[in-house]
Amino acid sequence: MQTVLLAAGQGTRMRPLTDNCAKPMLPVADRPLVAHTAATAVAAGATKLVVVVGYESAAVREYFGSEYAGIPVELAEQPDQRGTADAVRAAQPHLEPGAFTVLNGDALYDEESLRELYANAPAVGSYRVDNPSSYGVLHTSEAEEGSPYQRVTGVTEKPANPPSNLINTGAYVFPPAAQEWLDVGESERGELELTDVLERACERDTVVAVPFDRWLDVGRPWELLAANEWKVAELERDIRGEVHESAELRGAVVLEEGATVDAGVVVEGPALIQSGASVGPNAYVRGATVVGPDATVGHAVEVKNSVLMRGATVGHLSYVGDSLLGRDVNFGAGTTVANLRHDDEPVRALVKGELTNTGRRKYGVVCGDDVKTGIQTSLNAGVTLGSGVRTGPAEELMRDRPEE
Repeated sequence: MQTVLLAAGQGTRMRPLTDNCAKPMLPVADRPLVAHTAATAVAAGATKLVVVVGYESAAVREYFGSEYAGIPVELAEQPDQRGTADAVRAAQPHLEPGAFTVLNGDALYDEESLRELYANAPAVGSYRVDNPSSYGVLHTSEAEEGSPYQRVTGVTEKPANPPSNLINTGAYVFPPAAQEWLDVGESERGELELTDVLERACERDTVVAVPFDRWLDVGRPWELLAANEWKVAELERDIRGEVHESAELRGAVVLEEGATVDAGVVVEGPALIQSGASVGPNAYVRGATVVGPDATVGHAVEVKNSVLMRGATVGHLSYVGDSLLGRDVNFGAGTTVANLRHDDEPVRALVKGELTNTGRRKYGVVCGDDVKTGIQTSLNAGVTLGSGVRTGPAEELMRDRPEE
């Protein structure tokens, strides 16, 4: 099954983490987000990948090259990100005649469900959620005789009164004729939508809704945390780096070659410490944490359920919980992150100027690349610091500070 991976978007809801990085290339456990999607597709039966690139495409091109996991890769350029149908139209010259799959490069799918999708073309992946008004909701009818899956009759984007909680996951297997249906008109949002192609497929063919056991749309920072929680939990213990004799590594800890763990450190798995990273002395790392390449967790620092991207440093005497630190962030001594509201309600965060419920009882901060905090800085739960932001000694940030 030839498979199109959509990896061209700017990821504006993920900013500032995507200021200098395509969203599909953000780190999730031991590889970029889109690489998990690609690996699952290959395991499920993909025989060729067409990766659509656009924003910050160089890193995507370099990562995939011409072959991935033993199957050929072709890269298609979408110069202007005008929508998902436009992205697939950019990929169409690279497709052979026949059916084709389309997957969002910024979503995670479980392998068995994706395998079922591939085996039941034409089909769309479906998932049940508590808030269907935030998604495209599928319209379905009873399954045809001999089929275990409901038939899809249409889709409505973000309905105020959704007919059900069954949503479109953005995973499709289209019939061969759909390659000629990509010239769609603009939607109300001013985009060329792949759901218009799905509607046409539903009119002309029997499209089934394949339920996914597990699926995650990674569109906002807290969903990147959730993606890391999912994939870090799948890692198996593997200690190849240097560990001081007094350090203790408990459970599913991965310590890559070239990483060091100093005296008095406790690491509770699942956790990943990547090549060039250093932890300690006397540090505590726990809870689905990723210490990225060349990152530093210093003396008496506690890091819990967080992602430190390449070159990030939490020097000493600091606490970081449920947070995302971009590349080359440097936290001054005594920087403390709050990650829990006193009223025990879910933490809220600003996304594109709108205060949004993260759905997470514990959620810390998001820092763009090259943020630097002064000593004893205090950061409130849900605060975002834009790329290059600086704080002074003993500052207390209760609200976002945009890019400087």
